[in-house]
Amino acid sequence: MPWAKLTAVIGVRLCEAINFTLILPFMYKMVSEFDTVKDPKNIAFFAGLILTSLSICQTLSVMFWGRLSDKIGRRPVLLMGLFGDTVTTILFGMSKSYKWALITRSLNGICVGNAPVSKSAIAEMSDDTNRPRTMALAPLTWNFGSLFGAAIGGLLANPAEKYPRVFGNVALFKEYPYLLPCLVSALIALVCFVVGIFKLEETLVVNKQQVVTPTAQSQPSGSATEATPLLRQQEESVAAERQPQVTLRQLLTPVVTRVLLTNGLMSISAAMSDQLLPMFSATNPKDGGLGFDTRQIGYSYFVSGFAVLYLQLVAYPKWSRKYGALLCYQYGLKIMTPYFVLMPFLTMLARHAENAIRVISQKKSILFSLPAITTPWGSFSVEYVLLWLLLVLLLLVRITGNAFAFTSINLITSNTAPSRNYLGIMNGAQQFVMG
Repeated sequence: MPWAKLTAVIGVRLCEAINFTLILPFMYKMVSEFDTVKDPKNIAFFAGLILTSLSICQTLSVMFWGRLSDKIGRRPVLLMGLFGDTVTTILFGMSKSYKWALITRSLNGICVGNAPVSKSAIAEMSDDTNRPRTMALAPLTWNFGSLFGAAIGGLLANPAEKYPRVFGNVALFKEYPYLLPCLVSALIALVCFVVGIFKLEETLVVNKQQVVTPTAQSQPSGSATEATPLLRQQEESVAAERQPQVTLRQLLTPVVTRVLLTNGLMSISAAMSDQLLPMFSATNPKDGGLGFDTRQIGYSYFVSGFAVLYLQLVAYPKWSRKYGALLCYQYGLKIMTPYFVLMPFLTMLARHAENAIRVISQKKSILFSLPAITTPWGSFSVEYVLLWLLLVLLLLVRITGNAFAFTSINLITSNTAPSRNYLGIMNGAQQFVMG
């Protein structure tokens, strides 16, 4: 595999994923502190608008970025996105009002609308011998980055309050309690931007028509010069590689339409899961949630993130070679089903676990009448431990399904493109339906 070329593109994909999930753990608390929201019951609605704004702006801009990358190349588009991601993420971390947060998050969505460009670049670096493993890197990086981003957001939000010994005297973080995780995310994007300037190579190969001069064309075969055979070879090469221009409407064949449709439906369920999980985790158990704070929401993402490395570097390539991308896609959708069915029932356990987040002072468990479990971090009820075990298990189920389903659909989408010259617009159309 061309690891030297892939490293820079993987960094781009990693930044996009970190940025997407960074705000999930603290979005609920952040919105609750704005003066715009008066009724606590409306917090989830207004927080959802900010989360949705990124997806909407990204959806509206993906086709533009995809077509632009087909014209000017992948490298400049990816670098523009990284720079815009750096600036808008910092601006979002400095939000003091709901309007500012909504505007900066929307601008960030426009900047990260070049997500399909990175997938196109990865596809163009691969061949038939390594395509399953290479294409697995896109969802691998996304899943790992999204979990890492959520962990950063949950652990570093409001650092002056969480870590008073380190940040208690830093006035900047008291004034902007959610700036630190945004600075970390922006720093990662900035590093990838600098690395991309020096290491990122252009992967788009444009077939340019050669201009043949009349003098060369009019020369008889018997009086050939040094230029004559060279020009003829170029003409033959161009004739062999020249392909008619294909419009987006022509690309939308019945097969492509079905692929994009199932991709869109799957993405709706995945997006609902990603957006609702932090709201569900932060909501009080009495209102149907788990009652987690931002740090615990970050932990819930982080503890299940390491499984992604094994799934997509080891497990998926083996299954893909054995069963093919289509069956792996179907298996992925089936694997995810238990997560959506069982996740809401965790709130029942959370109510019995003394709101699921407090370390009990009594030495007796409420539900099972068993002694509390003592650890170096304190004493926890059996219900609390069981809640975390089930939560991590369900998150692993979801990650496994995502790894198989999204990797497979990326392969299928790339294979339906008429040529590599149209990977940008094909991945743009895919990202458009994924929203």
